[in-house]
Amino acid sequence: MKPTHHLDYSTLMAYAAGTLDEAFAVVAASHISACPVCREALLEAEAVGGALLEQMPEDQVSGDCRSRTLAALEAAPAAPARRAAPRRSAIPKPLAQLIGASDFNDIAWKTRAPGVAMFDIKLPAGAKGQLKLLRIGAGRAMPEHGHGGEEITLVLKGAYRDHIGRFAAGDVADLDEEIEHKPVVEGDQDCICLVATERPTRFKTLAARLMQPFVGI
Repeated sequence: MKPTHHLDYSTLMAYAAGTLDEAFAVVAASHISACPVCREALLEAEAVGGALLEQMPEDQVSGDCRSRTLAALEAAPAAPARRAAPRRSAIPKPLAQLIGASDFNDIAWKTRAPGVAMFDIKLPAGAKGQLKLLRIGAGRAMPEHGHGGEEITLVLKGAYRDHIGRFAAGDVADLDEEIEHKPVVEGDQDCICLVATERPTRFKTLAARLMQPFVGI
């Protein structure tokens, strides 16, 4: 797994500072655990954030805010991610710890449409964003859609292609509400993705919008 699509630097900065919404932080941590490029970028983001705080006058930031932010920067899980995992797993360690599974066959998938299955991931009470595992059948296409807010998708298995490019296992699509696309699954195997969303998807066709409450995307 050698990712070629990475997290946006603003996402890394928010993750380093501990201000990234919980759903997005899980996706970011899962990608970082397998991506040396983003691990190095995270170290840089931590250094930049710490330097900026140190340069700010004391009267512009409270002592409590300074201490909490520095603590978040120090606690960002970059160093643990650099240690080799004791065994190879199809599911990244940050995600496996959250869902209590290390294999896709252990997940209680729910079929939402022909060729589409989903698993809703429960987050702690008060957590922001929605987090789902999405399994799309080989050769199938998602309807053309946009996003009601930020969306980060991490490919865990298989691959898909859209007008942005090809996204394979380990790649992450860090998208905003301005992007519209129509992902098509490549090859002869299902594509499994971890998806964090801020708001529901905006489907372009009437048929897709009518199905949306049943599919749950």
